Amino acid sequence: MSRRPQPLRIAIDTGGTFTDCVWQDRGRLRMLKVFSTPADPSQAIVEALRRITEEIANDKEKIAHTNDLILLHGTTVGTNTLLERKGARTALVTTQGFEDAIEIGRQARPKLYDFFFDRIEPLVPKNLRFGINERTASNGEILTSPTREELHTLAEQIALANPQSIAISLLFSFANPKNEQVVAESLISLNVPLSISHQILPEFREYERTSTVVINAYLRPVMQRYLENLETRSRRDVASNVSLSTSTASVESTTRVATSDSPVRLRGARFGAAYLVEERRFSAAKSAQKNNGALAPRIFVMQSSGGITALSTAAREPVRTVLSGPAGGVVGAAATGHASGFDRIIAFDMGGTSTDVSLVEGEITTATDAQITGLPISVPMLDIHTVGAGGGSLARFDAAGVLRVGPESAGADPGPICYGRGTQPTVTDANLLLGRLQPTRFLGGDFTLDLDRTRALTKEWLKKHSSTLTLEKFAAGVIRVVNATMEKAIRVVSIERGRDPRHFTLVAFGGAGGLHACALAEALTIPHVIVPALPGALSALGILASDVVKDYSRTVHWRVANKVPAEQLNREFTNLKKKAVQDFRNESWPGRPHYNRSVDIRYRGQGYELNIPFAKNLLRDFEQEHRRRYGYTHPNREAELVTLRLRAVLKSTTTPVEKIAHVGTGVPARPGRAKLSRHSTPKAAVLFESKRLETNIYSRDDLKQSKNYFGPAIVTEYSATTVIPPRKNFHLDRAGNLIVCLK
Repeated sequence: MSRRPQPLRIAIDTGGTFTDCVWQDRGRLRMLKVFSTPADPSQAIVEALRRITEEIANDKEKIAHTNDLILLHGTTVGTNTLLERKGARTALVTTQGFEDAIEIGRQARPKLYDFFFDRIEPLVPKNLRFGINERTASNGEILTSPTREELHTLAEQIALANPQSIAISLLFSFANPKNEQVVAESLISLNVPLSISHQILPEFREYERTSTVVINAYLRPVMQRYLENLETRSRRDVASNVSLSTSTASVESTTRVATSDSPVRLRGARFGAAYLVEERRFSAAKSAQKNNGALAPRIFVMQSSGGITALSTAAREPVRTVLSGPAGGVVGAAATGHASGFDRIIAFDMGGTSTDVSLVEGEITTATDAQITGLPISVPMLDIHTVGAGGGSLARFDAAGVLRVGPESAGADPGPICYGRGTQPTVTDANLLLGRLQPTRFLGGDFTLDLDRTRALTKEWLKKHSSTLTLEKFAAGVIRVVNATMEKAIRVVSIERGRDPRHFTLVAFGGAGGLHACALAEALTIPHVIVPALPGALSALGILASDVVKDYSRTVHWRVANKVPAEQLNREFTNLKKKAVQDFRNESWPGRPHYNRSVDIRYRGQGYELNIPFAKNLLRDFEQEHRRRYGYTHPNREAELVTLRLRAVLKSTTTPVEKIAHVGTGVPARPGRAKLSRHSTPKAAVLFESKRLETNIYSRDDLKQSKNYFGPAIVTEYSATTVIPPRKNFHLDRAGNLIVCLK
């Protein structure tokens, strides 16, 4: 029976060590891992796309695809640019007299008792900050407008400074953007990208708003170059590999919004209620040129808020993508927990370079007070806490001879010692020395870990540092130190925020998550650990499952006593909705978004707000949440409605996935590649609590659903390895997730 042509949809998450790819092919969910290329992340992505499309083109049972290649991308370009301070030369235009607000910041001291603490330097140096003689009152009244001569002088001064990007953030522009618009118009002739605060973040708190807009400007040229390069290379090197349907009907279907194609649903037997965005086109893609019968890949980018957006939006507002990859992991973890009957979860994503943790109670929520490298970002972001602890984290001895692990990482190049190029011990090497990683079962046997090289170089490294530790004691120490770092991170998102981890389930994913999850859960008395299907690529799977999301906000600052101004609220929400409708129309998304309305509320005199869903009993809901959060209320005090928020969500429809498979691993060719039938053994000696124990080695594919197994055990699969401690039981549930009971 012939199959109807369909777009090829691929989700790709770029990590510090591996780039993970997930896509659907003939009802199967397939996965590929390739080594990341930190110097140019698009190189690994294009290589992965080339391998995937070649695999499909050479498949004897291949299905025909329309000439559409859809790439859903989680990127670390924004994060790395901020961490490395390698963004664009950025100028800031602000109200005269407020040029140094971005450097003064808030009075909060991150390290109260550290007399040698150095403040974070602003992204814009003093010589690139420009003041303009203008003033807008807090109620939106224009008190002073810049003159034509002042605007001309400003443009000349900025031109002489030769910036690569410009941020514009004027006082109270969220109340009336007229002066910002006039300034922006005067700078258009410079042909430099402009980031304007009333467009990106029309909210109060000048320091946070200015910081957010400056970060956007700082990242914009870098992100734009990266996305353009990715699009160009993928069009040139990849698109022609896709097996295309050449019928007139198929070609016509791709020139319109194709709502008839079936997107992906991951069946509950494997992942639960997860979704892939239905095929939708944004305006920039319509003009894409054909290349040997194939359109350029249509690229969509994951946002920090947990939803995808069009390429044009990501290039224009890159500040919304700084936690792009980790956000996909939280979406995937929440769907995994829900499929297994656990709605209160702690997402634990341990990759090669870092560990990301997030707490989810029922629904995924966002925050607007995040900081990246000490710089405030106030656009909606998932509440994710990151620490520098991953499989590639380097072990070292400090000046006092104390063992430290991370935050420095071996990354993809040179990588751990056992990968064949590294020379300094990492967490991955420690796991291998303890027997927790099986050399011939790494990445499904596609890549053999070099145990002999790891032993030899680690001994040499210990001798060089005059350490008398044995290999086993050193490796066990590395694991204890890195576990302590990750345990602290979990405490930050749970105990330090009034949540008892005993009431949550730990969802462990990332390539190294399963190796450490049970030890962390025991330390925090978390009763259950879930290791989902494809744990090493759950972030990519979450990106595949994400909805289209757009966030809008406006500060109003209204005082209310007993009655909410419903008419005014509805009018303002209607204005935000009109903007959302226009944005969705401009990007040619089909279907009707669902709108979630909420209000940031506080008592008069307070400095921070609680976000409350907009409902009939808004003030009562605020008091209840205030009592739950802080233990008290002020029933006789006025409340302030500070900021109105609208989230537009375009839900996806679904198609079932029957089976999970993988293509292989993009790794350097080297001898000794494993053949599991010849080299693998059912038992191995593994170190648990300073004792070598005979441990059962299971392939996850061989586990029977609902059957109880007991530790000590190691469960291997293509994308990860899970370590089960002694006397703990585990089983595969109906959703295909591995459940470890630690009670």
